[in-house]
Amino acid sequence: MSRFACVLVEHFDAAAIERCEPALRERPLAILDPRVDRPNDGREGAPVMTTIEANAAAREHGVRPGMTQTEARARCPMLLTRLRVEEYVASARHALLEAALAVSPRIEDGGAGLAYVETVGLERLIGDPAAIGRRLVHQVRAIGLIPRVALAASRTAARMAAVNESGAVTIIPPGRERATLAKIPITALDLAPDLAATLGRWGVRTLGELAVLPREGLAARLGPPGLRAHDLALGLDRDPFRPWTPPPFWEEAQGLEWEIDSLGVLAGVLETVLERLCRRLAAVSLAADSLEIRLGLASGGHHARDVSLAYPMSELKAMLTLVVFDLEANPPPAAVTRVAISAHPIRTQAGQGGLWQPPAPAPRDLVTVLARLAALVGADNLGSPVLLDSHRSDAFAMLAFSPPSDHPAAPIGNRASAGGASASGQRLALRRMRPARRVEVETIGERPVRVEARLVVASAGPWRASGEWWDRQAWARDEWDVALGDGALCRLARDRLAGHWYLDGFYD
Repeated sequence: MSRFACVLVEHFDAAAIERCEPALRERPLAILDPRVDRPNDGREGAPVMTTIEANAAAREHGVRPGMTQTEARARCPMLLTRLRVEEYVASARHALLEAALAVSPRIEDGGAGLAYVETVGLERLIGDPAAIGRRLVHQVRAIGLIPRVALAASRTAARMAAVNESGAVTIIPPGRERATLAKIPITALDLAPDLAATLGRWGVRTLGELAVLPREGLAARLGPPGLRAHDLALGLDRDPFRPWTPPPFWEEAQGLEWEIDSLGVLAGVLETVLERLCRRLAAVSLAADSLEIRLGLASGGHHARDVSLAYPMSELKAMLTLVVFDLEANPPPAAVTRVAISAHPIRTQAGQGGLWQPPAPAPRDLVTVLARLAALVGADNLGSPVLLDSHRSDAFAMLAFSPPSDHPAAPIGNRASAGGASASGQRLALRRMRPARRVEVETIGERPVRVEARLVVASAGPWRASGEWWDRQAWARDEWDVALGDGALCRLARDRLAGHWYLDGFYD
């Protein structure tokens, strides 16, 4: 038998604003919409700020949708107001559906602040209907909305119970839908005005009184609207279930009532927006692979940045650090009036490290260090060096850094030792100087005999190398290993094209 849960967030336009500003949740709040619908202050066509939604605290003081701002403040002097922001409502609506999708794979979008969840089979995974309801409440609260949840055999019965019951979770036992709905006022159906007036003249005040009316008589006198109202009073679903699938992108946005020209202040707004985005990702066990930052500017333009993440993440602090460092290196050209952040989500898989490697640093710590280094030395100077196919000394290129993959290490007894071996069996390591230091060298013929007044007592070489003679980057050099009179053993290099000598390194 089918079972459904209805997830309801009341006064949704106000709830979307409260999600962005949680401090407003306990204060009277009205959402306004500027309209040019009637004169104001004697001026024809002047805009009238109309209340389109009010939260529960404002409704306790008599504030209702449809009132002008002046009328609403007359009823509630401490009323706070905000303009309706379509982006806030859209983000909150998607967040609600995503939270429900984390509980059941089959959900339906019932409109702003309303989602239906098919719960058949969830008992084996979550528990009884009460446990399913609590799970839904927890998931929705995690993304910053306060829901009421009702479970019943039909979507209609679940919605009626969610609208009219005050508890966080309401359960209608199978077969008790009609009895549970009987006492609910008929005004809960949101009928057309003419149909509601007709039923009022008949003395129908509750769903129970509507449900007992003969169906044939309703069809003859009221037509299809009357039959539909009768189905709703009985708690029957006549419309098919339309599963909802998530959109291909995830975005959170926030408009600003003032211009921000300080990165420190902007970081606070970015943190608020990223926190909402991270909650959405965590609610469905996803991680962000990359971020797109889009800043609205006071000049009317936009400043967009793509922030690549070193690994898929949903941690707020690491993502905020990367975004701030990127904006430090690429600041917006004007004051910021709007912030929007979208993420490319992927599903991560857990893995196990190798047994023979030392523990790798935590990815969030590694990516933070890389971002700090990029801000200090520049992104082009940070990466992993890779040797090039060339005989030139120190021929390498910098590639983007990525953590090494886990490969089994060779047994300890078979590991090769680095460095060269001398005739006595001692191993020497060449510590190269970067950059190589230019020195004055006296020679007899080509052989060095004195290095900056220090006598050369032994020498070996030259080892000649050259390349790229066909290009402007042509090079040619001689290398010598020399022992100096003070006991130092070093390597010299002579640039044959320029005729200069360099101290290339010391042997330890």
